[in-house]
Amino acid sequence: MMDLVRIYLGVALFFKGIYFMANREALLQIMERAGSWSIAPAAIAHYVVPAHLVGGVLLAIGLLTRFAAVAQIPILIGAVFYVHLPEFTLMSVEPRQNLELSALVLFLTCLVCLHGSGRFSVDHLISKGQPQDTPPLPKPA
Repeated sequence: MMDLVRIYLGVALFFKGIYFMANREALLQIMERAGSWSIAPAAIAHYVVPAHLVGGVLLAIGLLTRFAAVAQIPILIGAVFYVHLPEFTLMSVEPRQNLELSALVLFLTCLVCLHGSGRFSVDHLISKGQPQDTPPLPKPA
């Protein structure tokens, strides 16, 4: 089941990266709603889009899974606590759904980070080809 969660998260994050790449204005509006940032919005956009694109593909195929999940966590923490949580006090429908969805994706990404890649992944295929233990030494005659 965790393999399906990992694959789904990877595909969803990849498509979110494509959405942000095609609609830069949407990403800039999200950052503007969050308030003033100490670093430039362009720097944030240059981290969010590649991290979602590359990290999404890596999660989907199960290659460098924990690294890809850890790269997503700062983005998701920012989305939950700095973008959507302040809007939660307004109690309108849209921000609340975005908060719940972002929190769910953050939670599932943390689970994937803790669990690892699973059996249906490139990481598993690579580690399966490697010898796990050294062969026992032959007994002296």
